[in-house]
Amino acid sequence: MKVVILCGGLGTRLREETEFKPKPLVEIGGKPILWHIMKIYSHYGYKDFVLCLGYKGHMIKDYFLKHKAMTSDFTLDVKQGKEEYHSHDTDDWHITFAETGDETNTGGRVNRIEKYIDSDNFFLTYGDGVSDVNIQELLQHHLKNSRIATLTSIQPASRFGVIEFDATHSVNSFKEKPKLDGWINGGFFVFNKEIFRYLEGNPVLEQDPLKTLALQNQLTVYPHAGLWECMDTHRDFEHLNKLWKEGKAFWKVW
Repeated sequence: MKVVILCGGLGTRLREETEFKPKPLVEIGGKPILWHIMKIYSHYGYKDFVLCLGYKGHMIKDYFLKHKAMTSDFTLDVKQGKEEYHSHDTDDWHITFAETGDETNTGGRVNRIEKYIDSDNFFLTYGDGVSDVNIQELLQHHLKNSRIATLTSIQPASRFGVIEFDATHSVNSFKEKPKLDGWINGGFFVFNKEIFRYLEGNPVLEQDPLKTLALQNQLTVYPHAGLWECMDTHRDFEHLNKLWKEGKAFWKVW
């Protein structure tokens, strides 16, 4: 099964970092968040990736083309142009780099990589979110429900602490950033290849395609009660790096 990752957005809310690089290359602990996402999937045995490139996509290509040299000890014979590598700890990944356009919407990006999907089902996620979701259990949920699409939903934590008080205005308790009651789209999709019938043109995946699937009873939810974070703003960037530095990176399953 292929793992499709959306890597083409502008990342305007993280302009401090994305002015000079695409959001998937923004680093957590010295490694791009894209690398972290790919490590999650490869931990469960899924190592065949399709990257939907757009904004500054050439930088993502360049990163992986140079990845082995930048992460390994090697000896270079300058005259002959030969490299001898002394360490072999590079990831065993197969990556397809697909140019899907700078201005293409999410559904349009997926539509443009149909030719690279050669199995009945495939994974899809965003290039800016990490989670401790069990990918194998997600897939089993998808297969069991026999729908075209499965969406992982999560309960995000409030950005603020909550105060509970009674009718006399006496404070009863403080709750430090509790989980909200509602569920949101956390990405980490599984799609049957029938999804491409819903992606003609250049749609926003999260609008008409998913709404139509829901109306046709072809969209199921995989509720994930664990942890999830999205690198949407500079505050998120700092938070994720703090978790990594403190050894609290909940998504690190490798």
